[in-house]
Amino acid sequence: MHLGFDFWKFIKARLSGDTEKVSTKEIEAAEFFDIVDEIYIREVAFWSIVNKISAALSKCEFKTYINYKEVKGIEYYTWNIEPNKNQNSSSFLHKLISTLYRKNECLVIEVNGQLLVADSYQKQTYALYDYIFTGVTVDELTFERKFYQNEVLYWELNNADMRKLVNGIYENYKTMIAYGMKSYKKSRGSRGILNVDSIAEGKENFQETYEALMNERFKRFFNAENAVLPLFEGYSYTDVGGNKTYTNEGTRDIRAMIDDITDFTARALSFPPALAKGDVQDTSKAMDELLTLCIDPLVDKLQVEINRKRNGFEGFKKGNYLKIVTTAVKHIDLFDIATSIDKLISSGTFCVNDIRRVIGEEEIKEEWANQHFITKNYSTVQELLESLGLNHEKKEGGH
Repeated sequence: MHLGFDFWKFIKARLSGDTEKVSTKEIEAAEFFDIVDEIYIREVAFWSIVNKISAALSKCEFKTYINYKEVKGIEYYTWNIEPNKNQNSSSFLHKLISTLYRKNECLVIEVNGQLLVADSYQKQTYALYDYIFTGVTVDELTFERKFYQNEVLYWELNNADMRKLVNGIYENYKTMIAYGMKSYKKSRGSRGILNVDSIAEGKENFQETYEALMNERFKRFFNAENAVLPLFEGYSYTDVGGNKTYTNEGTRDIRAMIDDITDFTARALSFPPALAKGDVQDTSKAMDELLTLCIDPLVDKLQVEINRKRNGFEGFKKGNYLKIVTTAVKHIDLFDIATSIDKLISSGTFCVNDIRRVIGEEEIKEEWANQHFITKNYSTVQELLESLGLNHEKKEGGH
């Protein structure tokens, strides 16, 4: 593509902020670079949402079971504490989720007992045989070997790349946002008329005086909070515009359009728009929506792939599996749930240590803390009839 100007000269000046060295022609020819500023808007919307999803998932516990009994062995340690030598579980999951949402797919390989999220790779697909992954790169290391589908963890987020669809919507908005910003800047600027009479134009140093006035004195005058502009004989300046009174009317329109971008991005990723924009009203309802429509489906996708690859059918038959528990995603206030805790324990649904794990407390190293209790208020209908001497079968025999 021929830009009609010195590309590298423009980039150097843009990065250094010294745009005075760039000619007007070069700046006009490079207007397409304004999109860099506009991309920030959609990138902030996208990554703020993805980071929230990653943070929510990192709070989940990856429970492991052998013969249907919960076990905290090497598999538990790998997923909850140290997947590899250079990342803890939180950093690992952040990279996994970020890659999954950014690329709409994610590949995790295992090398020497370490789980690694691939940065890049080539994929060969086959209808009846394992996919083959080649050129797998992690950080600065590219593996020479092939990785087959049955030995890796591989996820696809959606059938359609929702990020590309959101970017398509953004294309319709970026012009309006850019126009709104330019209009706001224009409304806040200073405008006036400079009259130059024939006496001033006839002087020998007219051109030098005129350029100094336009390029230096007026610039300092407009940028200063309080200033006086001295003029030479034959010059007069009249202020004809510029709104010096602060108003948020223009910024409100721009903010509304930016909020629209956040809203579209959130809906595409099944994320509650209220949480994406930082609204504090109905936060509890929004968190329920987050868990139901975003986190739970994502968790199901992750654990199904983990179980089918790391446990397989043989492990499934034996009761060996991994389960991702999302109960810790929502903040828990003990005083708010005290009654609920009592009911969960007294009904025999959970033991004391089950509850303590959910609320983030240490387990009690006593046998009774792992036992299930039930109060006398809970009993079967048959037991109630027997306690009252009204056994149903005996009553029927009496008739």
